[in-house]
Amino acid sequence: MAKPKKNAALGFIFITIFIDVLGLGIIIPVLPKLLQVLGHIDVSKASTYIGWLTFVYASMQFAFASVMGNLSDRYGRRPILLISLFGFGIDYLVMAFSPTILWLFVGRTIAGICGASTSTATAYIADVSTGSKRAANFGLVGAASAVGLIFGIALGAYLSGINLRLPFMAAAAFAFANGFYGLFVLPESLAPKYRRKFEWGRANPFLSLLRIYKKRPALASLLSATAIVYIAQKAVEYLLSTYLYEKFNWTPASVGTLGIFVGLVLVGIQGGLIRYTVPKFGQQKNIIWGLIFYAIGLALIAFASKGWMLYLFMIPYCLGGLSGPAMQAIATDEVAKNEQGELQGAFAILNSISLIVGPLLLSYVFFFFTKSPKTIHFPGAPYLLASILMLISTVIAVRSFKKA
Repeated sequence: MAKPKKNAALGFIFITIFIDVLGLGIIIPVLPKLLQVLGHIDVSKASTYIGWLTFVYASMQFAFASVMGNLSDRYGRRPILLISLFGFGIDYLVMAFSPTILWLFVGRTIAGICGASTSTATAYIADVSTGSKRAANFGLVGAASAVGLIFGIALGAYLSGINLRLPFMAAAAFAFANGFYGLFVLPESLAPKYRRKFEWGRANPFLSLLRIYKKRPALASLLSATAIVYIAQKAVEYLLSTYLYEKFNWTPASVGTLGIFVGLVLVGIQGGLIRYTVPKFGQQKNIIWGLIFYAIGLALIAFASKGWMLYLFMIPYCLGGLSGPAMQAIATDEVAKNEQGELQGAFAILNSISLIVGPLLLSYVFFFFTKSPKTIHFPGAPYLLASILMLISTVIAVRSFKKA
């Protein structure tokens, strides 16, 4: 692939992942309020619905992640990515015009199927990256996520002040615009000679993971550590606004301002700092210290006594982002070029499992510690649990390095 086309393609992937995370960012400040309006419920009860909505999204992602990854190994990355973007546009429209909570579940079903294409996007990056640039380009994925988080939370917070439905309409417009842009700009990254026959056995999510765990024990351990990280991250990704509404009585605009701050810090870390830390300290040290930073940040958030402290405590949490790109870079070095889609599908499967387990577990922990005066009122409980999970992940990651 010529350099100009390669750069344009990476830009498109950046925007694609940006739009994926944009939807998450929009949901963070808006969904609790929308659930309260549609269901006539309080914020504590709304947290349980958030858990179930995420469960539906994750179940679809789990079911389709390996299918999408393997289809991209057979037919190429481009068609899967484009179908996904147009699907996201439909999802956002369904969410925008939902008359009841039931329709929100319909929207999350569509989004889960389309979100399974994240494995294809990361496989695309693996196709066009080599050597030390691979971790740096995976860092771009993190930067895209950060930028998406910035705009998503900002859109959700500020546009919801005009109308609760407006943020979803804006997200739909972004998705459709990028889909049409990709029709004219995105080149295919997987040459026909590297493609392989589609096999339903390899598209089975359970068999796909089992194959990796049997053949590559070191990689399997690293993927296990990654799965625990994904579960712990859900405390921030899906419960932050609910936590801030309950503990500090923040407004959506206040949540949006914090989201912008977090996004800017993440852009600096994953779009810039990681390009320095990986060559200097190596991938393994980036993973270990990143996970430790995650644990510290989450523990501090759990015990924050003033709202302004969240700005300070989010810095070590964001430094945890050093671990993710390094984890993916080590994993991609372990498999062949025509297996990258399957590997990234495995990452997507683990993310889906974490989405099934994490939000449900953490939202019910939050609900238990906020539901009535009779229980200990501790809204930070999910964050303390998430911090412990990060420490467990650190131990597993270190053991995986010893197996390699």
